[in-house]
Amino acid sequence: MQVRNWTQNITFKAIGVGLLALVMLIPLAQVQSLVGERRGLEGEARERIAERWGRQQIIGGPVLVVPVRRQVQGEKGWILADEERYLLPEQLLIEGGLATEVRQYGIYATPIYTAALSVSGSFSSDSLRVLGANGGEPQWAQAVLRVPVADVRGIRSLSALTLDGVERPFGPGSGGFGGVSATEVPWSIDLDAARSAHDFSFNLRLAGTASLSVLPLARRTDVRLTGAWPDPSFSGAFLPESHTENTTEFQAHWQVLDLNRSYGQTGTGSELNGYALQQSGFGVELFQPVGTYQQNERAGKYGILFIALSFVALFLFEALGRWRVHPVQYLMVGLALCTFYVLLLALSEQIGFAWAYTVAAIALVGIVGGYAAAAARSRGAGAMLGGLLALVYVLLYGLVISEQYSLLMGAIALLVAIAELMYLTRRIDWYGIGVGGPGATGRMTS
Repeated sequence: MQVRNWTQNITFKAIGVGLLALVMLIPLAQVQSLVGERRGLEGEARERIAERWGRQQIIGGPVLVVPVRRQVQGEKGWILADEERYLLPEQLLIEGGLATEVRQYGIYATPIYTAALSVSGSFSSDSLRVLGANGGEPQWAQAVLRVPVADVRGIRSLSALTLDGVERPFGPGSGGFGGVSATEVPWSIDLDAARSAHDFSFNLRLAGTASLSVLPLARRTDVRLTGAWPDPSFSGAFLPESHTENTTEFQAHWQVLDLNRSYGQTGTGSELNGYALQQSGFGVELFQPVGTYQQNERAGKYGILFIALSFVALFLFEALGRWRVHPVQYLMVGLALCTFYVLLLALSEQIGFAWAYTVAAIALVGIVGGYAAAAARSRGAGAMLGGLLALVYVLLYGLVISEQYSLLMGAIALLVAIAELMYLTRRIDWYGIGVGGPGATGRMTS
């Protein structure tokens, strides 16, 4: 009686192949860790560029800050203490353009800009009187106008502030506003002056990295920005009222009212919620389409699926009697497929993702196809497995570059693969595989 080797049992073989596919999760996890490490290096490079050029900028119009002296209850009785009260302008208009470029640090790059901005607006004299009528003694001679700028190191030039027709030079800020650093101008206020409004204007050249946000610090804030960037992303609390884009530049117009914010026109500095203030900002990001590392990360997420499909193809070769595949050969093919992702990552940093993907896919198809042809002693088997692998990589590329429909494409592709597998194996006598000895193959049922 012939003794049947348990390694030839199709059930044990299928379980073994499944376990080998799961083992491939280990090198795939290492590849994903490597992608994360390289992404971290990219972040460090961008941070170094931002430190030297200017960080993501947040700006606002001039805010009037007035010390108010009040009597407060202390441990030894009533004492005089100062608190800062702020007043926002009635109107604020910011117009300007962004001159953009991509700055390199080693092999990494990030978009930077220089914004040439014109800022103008006005304060209401009635609002000033209301600020003084809220209790306490406003120290009008010590009032200042503070202009919030997130990273003052990015200021390339700043004209004098023209206020009521008089030029007043800016100086370093003695304090920020709502957690945002600022530069400021002293303004000794005379409430007896016969003015209904106090107009202001100044020009600013500001360098920054990746994004520019504006705080709606007025009863009505209008912002008009243009920029030479093909992929702007309008971000923050408010979208533009109108915008146009083409392949080389964008134009956008925002209009925000005080009714749209969670803080008022006037208040005390201690009561102002800095987080709410900064969250009310809006503006533009110099968006870059799906980056190299994000694309590598996406490709890696589908790695176990395509390794499993490749193993299923090898198993199908064996089930159909084309090639008796040893577990070591499964392991060799799996390691080669994992190497694809390392090669893709290394090449994509140098020549871009599309070309890197093409080169890595051609290399792996050639290696695996050639290995199969030599191991099976059949060029047809090698060509068939190589062609199947090429089809898999074409599908994977479509999933990686498609942002909106990757899930739908992946689900359909998986369904088609399973249906094709069921069709090809519909007549295999699974119980008959391996019964006739080491050289036996499965029998096709009629």
